[in-house]
Amino acid sequence: MATAFVTGGSGFVGRNLIRHLKARGDSVRALARSDAAAQAVKTLGAEAVRGDLDDFRALREGMSGCDVVYHAAAEVSEWGPQDRFHHVNVVGTQNLLTSARAAGVKKFVHVSTEAVLVDGTPLHNVTEGRPIPERPLPRYPETKGLSEKCVVAANSPQMETVVVRPRLIWGKGDTSLLPQLIRGVEEGRFMWVGGGRFQTSTTHVDNVCEGLMLAADKGRGGQVYFVTDGAPVEFRGFMTQLFATQGVDPGNKAIPHFLALAFAAICEWLWDAFGLKGQPPATRMGVRLGGEEVTVDDSKARRELGYQGRVTREQGLAAMRTG
Repeated sequence: MATAFVTGGSGFVGRNLIRHLKARGDSVRALARSDAAAQAVKTLGAEAVRGDLDDFRALREGMSGCDVVYHAAAEVSEWGPQDRFHHVNVVGTQNLLTSARAAGVKKFVHVSTEAVLVDGTPLHNVTEGRPIPERPLPRYPETKGLSEKCVVAANSPQMETVVVRPRLIWGKGDTSLLPQLIRGVEEGRFMWVGGGRFQTSTTHVDNVCEGLMLAADKGRGGQVYFVTDGAPVEFRGFMTQLFATQGVDPGNKAIPHFLALAFAAICEWLWDAFGLKGQPPATRMGVRLGGEEVTVDDSKARRELGYQGRVTREQGLAAMRTG
């Protein structure tokens, strides 16, 4: 039985990770920034450690005696102040690495994303060998890429660090992606970019957890692993099924890819130039990740970790339909 420290424990991935860790008998401590977050992780059977990614004392004390750290906390919005993304995603990760080393943690597993590769070039069946671009899109892709580099660079014989990159996380209890998309449909803003008839990789949240736990048990230090649900699927067909589990019809409104990308670039310029409040109606990141093919190859995880992606899309969708 291992003792694990989890950040982002009240989030979508973190909640499910705690559930899986507890199910196999691990002892879990989870960082909690608020009373609500503390109660959420306690309900799952984890010990709440009050503090945040800037609280070195809470981090060191919380990680004392832990075998592994799972870092799932991040600023994941499409838009917002650049300094907030940098502070949470980069500085927060650096703080956690420093504290984990001081606490004597042996394994550090970082939840990353395919978004670290987004710079405007195609992402077709990419592998871990593709380097992080020198000029990624700003905010989320840029800062997650920097945090990933910090994690890989921190690998040592004393503390092995491993990165796991899921693509398009989904599943029952999603509090991030699907609610935003449903809101877009309800407000009449949702459109299929380029018709949506392109391929995409996906990763059910339980498969994400499988990959993270295998990375902790078998992952090679300093390595990056993609995890997915298996063979790619048509984006529009899959998303339509996902919407249907919540009784939502996304409709048929569509916008050409080139027009969506141009509109997103103009929106970002306006919001940056004039300091407009709120989130722009479109971003280049949104178009690149949800409006064109993004497929990744997870054969490295299957070969080295024994990763299987046990939850099929059919099983995951059925669970969502039954509530």
